[in-house]
Amino acid sequence: MNALAPICGQSPSRNARTHPPTMPRATATVNGIEVASTDTWEVVDGNIYFPPSSITKSAFTPTATSTHCPYKGDASYYSITTNKTEVKDAAWYYPNPLPEYQKIKDHVAFYKGKADVKEE
Repeated sequence: MNALAPICGQSPSRNARTHPPTMPRATATVNGIEVASTDTWEVVDGNIYFPPSSITKSAFTPTATSTHCPYKGDASYYSITTNKTEVKDAAWYYPNPLPEYQKIKDHVAFYKGKADVKEE
């Protein structure tokens, strides 16, 4: 198994969570700097997926890393730079997820230990 592979999980009906209209704010920080914040997010396999409009795009750099999940599809990765420090492959997203996971298309999730993700 690839050490970078996000938690792949099982079928969508068992691992996707739908949220009520009023959700707590979710934030992601890297090196103490907020890089994503939203009150409209998705959870799949225990990971919060942030909409692309909620990330600080200037901190994110696409990498050549990719992994495959048989349930969600192929994941692409971002390195995140804050305070002039790069955290390699700190986040991932699915540019073309399988049909059951279209709701997380281009949404960004973060690796525990590389970013601090919280619900407020």
